[in-house]
Amino acid sequence: MTTRRLYPVLFWLGVIIAGVVVLVLVQGILLPFVAGFVISYVLAPAVSRLERWGIRRTLGSVLVLVLFMMAVAFVLFLLIPLIQNQVVQLIAKVPSLVTTLQAEIGKLMALLRERLPADEVNKVRDALGGKLGEALTWLTSLLQSVLTSSIAILNIVSLVVVTPIVTFFLLRDWDGMVALIDGYLPRQSLETVRGQARAVSDMLVGFVHGQTLICLILAVYYGVALTLVGLDSSFALGVLIGVLAIVPVLGVSTGFVLAVGLAASQYGTWTKVFIVTGIFLFGQTVEANILTPKLVGDRIHLHPVWVIFALFAGGSLFGFLGVLLAVPAAAVVGVLIRFSLSRYRRSTIYDPHQPEAARGLTPFR
Repeated sequence: MTTRRLYPVLFWLGVIIAGVVVLVLVQGILLPFVAGFVISYVLAPAVSRLERWGIRRTLGSVLVLVLFMMAVAFVLFLLIPLIQNQVVQLIAKVPSLVTTLQAEIGKLMALLRERLPADEVNKVRDALGGKLGEALTWLTSLLQSVLTSSIAILNIVSLVVVTPIVTFFLLRDWDGMVALIDGYLPRQSLETVRGQARAVSDMLVGFVHGQTLICLILAVYYGVALTLVGLDSSFALGVLIGVLAIVPVLGVSTGFVLAVGLAASQYGTWTKVFIVTGIFLFGQTVEANILTPKLVGDRIHLHPVWVIFALFAGGSLFGFLGVLLAVPAAAVVGVLIRFSLSRYRRSTIYDPHQPEAARGLTPFR
């Protein structure tokens, strides 16, 4: 690779590294701005349509944002009274869940005493008690930090106050910002960058629509199925699973733990626990093999291992915000990697005997 061709690569690599460093430094205040950008990205086509109908963009931005906020408030107005009592009951049953868990552990220890030497049983008891103590300590500290952290409180306030303001300005100036960015793109690669930007945009739209449908389907399925078996707080659990399903695996795993614990506490028999487990196994099978591949997987083309890696990497770098954005970010990276690999395989770096000049390509452009 010549020096002339190396300079653009080093420049864009430096830009990416600098961007990541800046994001890591300001991650504590990113939530309202990311939320505003996501909402703006979803609502921008509606504002553009109003503008084509002759409505000024500022007024159209206000109208669309107000309608969106009214819709969110209406949904919350309907849901909160329905799930409020169930959430209170769910929280009130936490002590009984702990008692049930202790009783089951006691039965397990009694069984072990019958089959293992006393010193081995003591080792298992100490190890199990230590791990449970660590888990409870971690959970307590996590809840305390979430409820009392100044950053957490700031994020909650900023979501309510700052996000609508950010969303309005982004909606109003969306076309101008896109044009500004377009004006700074390298002229020799303009059509290539525009094509990849359209591919990324189409993929993100498909992900948002598909994941929203999955969340709604899971909320309805688990709410109805758990209600049919008579589980307390079933509707609240269904809503919780649907909301947390924004992050793959998180919603179902959290709901499964809570539902099995509630079933064990409420019924006291293994039959109902197995029925609840079967509901989750069926739901997870349908989601993994039908819903996610059809509604999301075919649009973002991500391998499950890559998704899991993205979730861990996003959580490690940016916490909960990183977990939320991990899958769409991984999908964007996937689009860019596939494009880079296609260019690489048509370059002389991959095949020195390939007539690169005849194809009109350079290895890195």
